[in-house]
Amino acid sequence: MNFLKVSISILFISVFMNLNAQDKKFKIHTLAFYNLENLFDTINDPTKLDEYSPMMELKINRSYAYKQKITNMAKVISEIGKDVTNNVPAILGVSEVENEVVLEDLVNDSLLFKKNYGIVHYDSPDARGIDVALLYQKKLFTPISSSTHELKIYDDQDGKRITTRDQLLVSGKLEDDLIHIIVNHWPSRRGGEVRSRPKRIAAAKLNKRIVDSIQTVDPYAKIFIMGDLNDDPTNTSVKTVLKAKRKRKKVGFKGLYNPFEKFYRDGLGTTAYRDNWSLFDQIIISKPLLEKNYASFRYYKAGIFNKNYLITTKGKYKGYPYRSWGYDGFINGFSDHFPVYMYLIKEVN
Repeated sequence: MNFLKVSISILFISVFMNLNAQDKKFKIHTLAFYNLENLFDTINDPTKLDEYSPMMELKINRSYAYKQKITNMAKVISEIGKDVTNNVPAILGVSEVENEVVLEDLVNDSLLFKKNYGIVHYDSPDARGIDVALLYQKKLFTPISSSTHELKIYDDQDGKRITTRDQLLVSGKLEDDLIHIIVNHWPSRRGGEVRSRPKRIAAAKLNKRIVDSIQTVDPYAKIFIMGDLNDDPTNTSVKTVLKAKRKRKKVGFKGLYNPFEKFYRDGLGTTAYRDNWSLFDQIIISKPLLEKNYASFRYYKAGIFNKNYLITTKGKYKGYPYRSWGYDGFINGFSDHFPVYMYLIKEVN
């Protein structure tokens, strides 16, 4: 069966799908990643530089902006993958969140509350106080272990330590399948892409060490690398360090596959700057997820969630992601990044 070319028919009020003439049935789940663009609370934390966040810079209506920001984020999350799975993401990695409080407010929003999301979060040493985290539907995913991995990078001029986001590893069971998820938010391009490149190469090397440690124990581990990498799929960090391949057939033993490279080469992106699109948000997977034995969960397809309401419709930034924050403060948008997602399928009797 040429799996990528078959059509999908969704069964009524079900998470099963028919994928061929023999009416084989497949259970389907969505994994996704979303940069939530400065999801900060309204309280000044003296241990962080959160006073420079867009939320803390608001002089009035801070409480309204926070509540609306939560609602807007929940709306997007509630719709990722829903048209195919009739469900919200089973697992969602997020970045640019200040603390666990904002995550609790998010999963308790009326649009997500009934899905009973769990949270895996660690405070990172990032100077601005932004972290990564993992949200998961408790009825679908059971965490077994989690750990946070510190990225040590230094200024190339004065040699001082630069504090940035840790990398989050969560291992657990998606139903009965053991999977490993690494959530990332790699160093930004501040100072220019070339000057800042070594920082993201260092982040990729840390990622590779985590992957290697998992594969040393289990060479056939199902691994997901997701996050805002601040690099495109063709940059050195992804292509040379992680060695992520664009074509499935070229993925070797213990290798990695990046379905988002094709989107990037086709001119698609998840964030825009000075009229140029970048595809910084990616989900990269290990080879076992590409196997054709669907007795356990395997990769089906990936995508960028860029519905019309997430796109700016007018002004200087027409066509860009409709962000939450502008020069005039809160503009009631969503994020300056589109979410990315991936479908996993498993044959059922």
